[in-house]
Amino acid sequence: MPHPPPTPAFWSALLFLSLLFLQGCSLLPRQEADAQAAAAAAQSAFTLAVHAPPAVRPTLERHLDLQRFRLQPDLQPRELTRLLGAADGDARELLATLGYFSPTLTVDLAPTPPGSTAPPTVTLTVEPGPQTQVVEAEVDFAGPPPGNAPARRQHSRIRSGWLLPPGQPFTQTGWDNAKNQGLRQLQTRRHPTARIAHSRADIDADQQQARLAVTYDPGPLYHFGPLRVEGSQRYDPDGARRLARLPTGAEYDEAQLLDAQLRLASSGYYDAVFLTLDTEGTDPLAAPVVAQVREAPLQKLVSGVGLSTDSGARLSLDHTHNRLPVIGWRALSKLSLDRNTKRLGTDWMALPNEGGWRWFSGAQLQRETTGDYEVNSTRMRAGRSQFTDHIDRNYALQIDTARSQGMNAPPSSTALSAQFGWTGRYFNNPTNPTRGHGVAWELGVGTTLRPQRDPFVRLLARWLHYQPLGRVEAAQGPARQSRLAWRAEAGAVLARSSAQLPVTQLFLTGGDTTVRGYGYRAIGARTDNGQLFGGRYLAVGSAEWQRPIVWKGEMTDWESTLFVDAGAVADQPGDLHARVGVGAGLRWRSPVGPVQADLAWGVQAKELRLHLRLGFSF
Repeated sequence: MPHPPPTPAFWSALLFLSLLFLQGCSLLPRQEADAQAAAAAAQSAFTLAVHAPPAVRPTLERHLDLQRFRLQPDLQPRELTRLLGAADGDARELLATLGYFSPTLTVDLAPTPPGSTAPPTVTLTVEPGPQTQVVEAEVDFAGPPPGNAPARRQHSRIRSGWLLPPGQPFTQTGWDNAKNQGLRQLQTRRHPTARIAHSRADIDADQQQARLAVTYDPGPLYHFGPLRVEGSQRYDPDGARRLARLPTGAEYDEAQLLDAQLRLASSGYYDAVFLTLDTEGTDPLAAPVVAQVREAPLQKLVSGVGLSTDSGARLSLDHTHNRLPVIGWRALSKLSLDRNTKRLGTDWMALPNEGGWRWFSGAQLQRETTGDYEVNSTRMRAGRSQFTDHIDRNYALQIDTARSQGMNAPPSSTALSAQFGWTGRYFNNPTNPTRGHGVAWELGVGTTLRPQRDPFVRLLARWLHYQPLGRVEAAQGPARQSRLAWRAEAGAVLARSSAQLPVTQLFLTGGDTTVRGYGYRAIGARTDNGQLFGGRYLAVGSAEWQRPIVWKGEMTDWESTLFVDAGAVADQPGDLHARVGVGAGLRWRSPVGPVQADLAWGVQAKELRLHLRLGFSF
């Protein structure tokens, strides 16, 4: 009797377990390194044993000069004797950097026993003594006192945030870090030419006391001047200035400079951008900002392939035209094909004005599986948008047409609406957030044009919040915080019950970014004969616990998650019945954003699904 083929849940579970197995494979290079280290020890000129308290042993084992010569099998006895003589002073210098200025050291050499092939053993025994403590820390600034309140507060923060205050143990690393942190605070805000005018660390080795003093020379207060673009040939330098949105006239702030650089780099007009403040022979109150750019090609064609657990294999073709003839707008056109959706669209946008507002227009043709129907739809829209550091705004006039195909398919319809949108993002990191929140709402007011005219209002709101929980400590490396990610989404279309709205204006949910454990847009309203279609009301909620993973005492870039999702779609609020998904997953903090792998069980669907996703968006 033939066996039935494996279910999709089986393949999902197998792929998820494969991801876990790959983590174990990453340990193989470490095992090889351990084997190589053992082989090297057998050929070493001598072995080194450091007997010291845990606070100082790793530093001595890693940085002693003896370590550099240990793996030289042809080391002569005379040279080894010389190294042993210098080991005492070398160890004392290393201990001094840790704040131990009066240690007791012994260096012993145990020769090789007769007839043995083992190398001789050098033993360093250390009694470090008491660690030097900071008893005084004086932080001062050269020049007259600052004339404005923000600068005075900056000086006060540097003093109050000094990293090596009285009562702390003195180390050379701590001393260097404390000085550099204060200098960095000045250089990143208001005073880019700040320097350390004088620093002194007086050590009383007998009393184990350290008295510290540092004087910073802030230099002049700098303000942003005009943006000067170098390397511009195809594109208007004045357009670059409006894209960068540099706060000309404001006090210098490195974070604002980097934000302006990021806006230029992500605009699509440039392949490379580097912004610097010109501090050589310029007026500090209007210091020019130099933008060195390498322009992107006028036109670009990019093809791509992808894979999604929701919609299978994906093919795409993207065309960019950075300056359309006559109007000079930027055009982004895309052809995308996957199992559920075939889409052809183009979006045109002008350069922003002084206030950051820009005109845009777009058109889209799409064939999509929506519920149990195939929907051919068109959308045309035109309006204005504004993108700032935290808030996006847009308003547009939009025409939607939808024609459904299938058994008992809804009638074709067309609608004209005015669309308004607002999104606020207040996260600590735009690509990989761990704190903060985001809020967004959309409002559409319009009327159907056929098969009959009926007014309608469409509302949609989204919310995401990261709530910090306890810190996860590691024996090595910095601690990181676990967190709860709360997510909610709600929508409603208000119209007469007989109004025939385009199905593209109705709601469906389910999939990687909404309710896991269910297929892409597999949760909707149902007709009397059980067919799935878009509904007028939507409610989605999710809670996810995200916790950093510690492996062998070290903090990793991986996180584990546990989550529960719930969502419902219906034509009446009283008919909203939640579909629930529960599961667990892994997150990898990649440079371009989180890579997510989730295994979810759909409680009502009684199905196990694997969900993969790259990147963060809100």
